Amino acid sequence: MIHPSYSDLMQVVNSDVEPGEQPVVQSRYSIVLATAKRARQIIAGDEPYIANAEGMKPLSAAVEELYQGKVKIVGDDEDAE
Repeated sequence: MIHPSYSDLMQVVNSDVEPGEQPVVQSRYSIVLATAKRARQIIAGDEPYIANAEGMKPLSAAVEELYQGKVKIVGDDEDAE
């Protein structure tokens, strides 16, 4: 089982949302899609943004990046930087 939990990840990702605004992530499905996309990027050769990721599997590294705030999830209407 991968830690942190889905609910913890959703809280971290939505922590920058202003009161009254729509949360960036509203379901577990969105978290799964975001972590899977990042894991595929790591598999394709991107370097993980976290320290000590050498022994980690790509999915674990992607989850940890989201949890530490190293990777941001943007909505469809926002431009990715």
